[in-house]
Amino acid sequence: MYKTIDLFAGIGGIRRGFELTQGFKNILSAEIDKYACLTYEHLFHENPLNDVTSEDFKKKVENLDYDVLLGGFPCQAFSVAGKKEGFLDKTRGTLFFDIASILKRTRPKAFLLENVKGLLSHQKGSTFNIVLNTLVNDLDYKVVGVTKDKDNNLIYDKESFLRIATNFGMPQKRERVYIVGFRSDLVLDIDLKPLPLKRDDINLYDDLNSLLDFKNEAKYYLSEGSLNTLERHRENHQKKGNGFGYEIVNAPHIQKPLANTILATGGSGRERNLVLDIQDEVVGLLVKGKKSKINSHGIRYMTPREWGKLQGFINYAFVDENKKDQFSFPKGVSETQQYKQFGNSVCIPVIEELAKYILNVLHKMDKQ
Repeated sequence: MYKTIDLFAGIGGIRRGFELTQGFKNILSAEIDKYACLTYEHLFHENPLNDVTSEDFKKKVENLDYDVLLGGFPCQAFSVAGKKEGFLDKTRGTLFFDIASILKRTRPKAFLLENVKGLLSHQKGSTFNIVLNTLVNDLDYKVVGVTKDKDNNLIYDKESFLRIATNFGMPQKRERVYIVGFRSDLVLDIDLKPLPLKRDDINLYDDLNSLLDFKNEAKYYLSEGSLNTLERHRENHQKKGNGFGYEIVNAPHIQKPLANTILATGGSGRERNLVLDIQDEVVGLLVKGKKSKINSHGIRYMTPREWGKLQGFINYAFVDENKKDQFSFPKGVSETQQYKQFGNSVCIPVIEELAKYILNVLHKMDKQ
């Protein structure tokens, strides 16, 4: 059983994906958001409250014997100031620097880093280039998908780091960057194939409609006033040539509907994933918290539970051997926080497949 540490842990989606392979055991976690810590502790029975940026935490990791570092670090701008002592120096003051520092101090066998698609184009690609150069040239890791030319410059296709949840059994257009690396001295004779592009062993949903919980509660339906406001917004933006506006992602004309990427904004941005769920009984109702009656078109927001399904937390990653779903939130975590936590997390089936890849390489290392 290989040991992992779970940095910027959120509610443990990356950790859970690795655990599902039955080849990894997590021994230390770090998260500073108090509500995410509540959910993490509820799910994994340990409090992950640790600050990755603190020297105390780094010392704690130095005293651990572990194999794989996991981290979904935030995307931040890098300063080009400093003593120019290499790419590691350019990342000072960012959370990536803290990951790089831990990798340098502890030299785990492997790592998996996750980030938003925007990392690839951030600062015209220089941020991503500094990340890879730090990992490869400063820290001496072999990153999957990266080679060098005769002048030691890195060669890579940025798009090869992207994976979309749709290809891993989830009806969501969620694209994320995944960087996987292994210690160079341990993979000298191992042919590192590209990371998996898809998986075919999950058949939970035909499309978004088979994931949705139809005939849902009235509180999730848009009021007539809110819907009118969204329509005006869309008209105004269309006049300016912009694409802003709400989207009904399972509209009747859409074959095999998919959700757009869910966002970590605590519920704002939900208008990008409106769904049609017609119930005559709720039309015209006045619901607490809404300034006007429920719309007559059957348009509602997706629920936190549906977001949980889109990420694989619900109806997949916590289903026990008796096929009972053990996922739940603890008391004190509001629906706003639930939206935020799911939106900020990862699509677990994607992580699980990448974890299988890493597990396979680690087994090859051990046989050398």
